[in-house]
Amino acid sequence: MGVSVPGRAGGAGHRPVHPGYFADPFVLRLPDDTYAAYGTNPTATSTEGVFEVLLSDDLETWRSAGLALMRLDSEMGDEYWAPEVCFRDGSWWMYYSVGHGISGHHLRVARAAEPTGPFHDLGVDLTPHETFAIDPHPFQDADGEWYLYFARDVLDAERPGTHLAVARLPGPAQLADTQAVLEPYADWQIYERERPMYGGTFDWHTLEGPAVVRRQGRYWMTFSGGAWTGPGYAVSWASSASPLGPWVAAPPTAPPLLSSGASLIGPGHNSLVVGPDGGDRIAFHAWNADHSERQMHVASIDFRSEEPALLATTPDSGA
Repeated sequence: MGVSVPGRAGGAGHRPVHPGYFADPFVLRLPDDTYAAYGTNPTATSTEGVFEVLLSDDLETWRSAGLALMRLDSEMGDEYWAPEVCFRDGSWWMYYSVGHGISGHHLRVARAAEPTGPFHDLGVDLTPHETFAIDPHPFQDADGEWYLYFARDVLDAERPGTHLAVARLPGPAQLADTQAVLEPYADWQIYERERPMYGGTFDWHTLEGPAVVRRQGRYWMTFSGGAWTGPGYAVSWASSASPLGPWVAAPPTAPPLLSSGASLIGPGHNSLVVGPDGGDRIAFHAWNADHSERQMHVASIDFRSEEPALLATTPDSGA
């Protein structure tokens, strides 16, 4: 990863670890201590498959392993977003959303014998009672219990928009006891003012892309806010004594954990993974200079103090 110095990841010299389009990167450490990354890539699809998988030995150099998920029938949707994968009960499970354009997304689950797939959908809508649900994040606690964090649309709130939720995951294809986790709380999380939605007009806020780890006896959640399309997109954090909350967001005066800077444009939708040296890493996407591709970046993150701290790479690190 090169030499790291304390600071905000957004300083000069931060470069993508993979040259192609790879949004919403979820990086998973495999049993042999290598890594797989799954992402949203509209340029890497076929009539049969979606979701490119990348493999790496060190989080620095990545190679494609093809497409992971077998497509559903077209009536289910044409947009596949934000896959995340876990190992449970002897199989690999992929959670993702599918919908038509930006409408009607619901969460689904697919199973495979290998982390690179092929994953086959189980035919289950995990969120039939939600109007819109995206960005599923499976998390296993130290006691063995599983949870699924995700983002969903909520209208009856002080700041209507896309909020964060969690449900117990008693089985790989079964959600139970869904409850609110975090709602938007700041103006930087505005997606669009006077946005027409659901037959009304709202100052629409967005929280999405939750990722959870347990460190130093507490649970830490990173998440993205704002409009993914522009430079205002950013990553912040919350903490809790329990995976079900209550979750306490970063202080209003705290700057985002990741935000646009000299070499990052609209960073967001991150995942968290342990690196080869045992330290934590945060993988996220950011726009390239001509705003044509969202590319994957990896940086070091430290959860050992009262709030997470980014370790931004130096200009000559190449990461």
